[in-house]
This record gives sequence, structure tokens and C-alpha cells, in this order.
Amino acid sequence: MANAPIEQKVKAATSATFVVSLLIAVLNTVAADDSLLQPLPAWVQALVLALAPAGLTFLSGWAAAHTPRGPRVES
Repeated sequence: MANAPIEQKVKAATSATFVVSLLIAVLNTVAADDSLLQPLPAWVQALVLALAPAGLTFLSGWAAAHTPRGPRVES
């Protein structure tokens, strides 16, 4: 099991989380203030920042195809 290939769903979800988190970090650095989400109340800003990576992770994992597996060997 340790040498099993990583499923495409896991790769897609991990990549999406990394990209969205990186995008949020870059936008935060470029804006350097709350101007990007300023029209929103503080509690909504916190939800958006927390749920954006999680939402994209879910969607990319759901959309990616399963990695095909060989026949199950019973011992």
C-alpha cells in the first residue's frame, strides 16, 4: 500500500487548494489592506477566506476521475 500510486482525485484536490491559497496570499500581498473584500462585513470576509480553498478542493476532487485499479487479489 505504501507504494500505491496517488489517485488523480487527490492530485487535483491538492493542486486546487495550493493554487487558491497562493492566489489569496498574492492578492493579500498586492492589496496590502482590506480593500479587496472591504464591502463585506468582517465575519463574511473570514468565511470567504476559509471556504474558498475548501470549496475548490471539494469541486476539483469531485470532478476528477478515479484512478483505475487492477483486479482485487484475495489471499
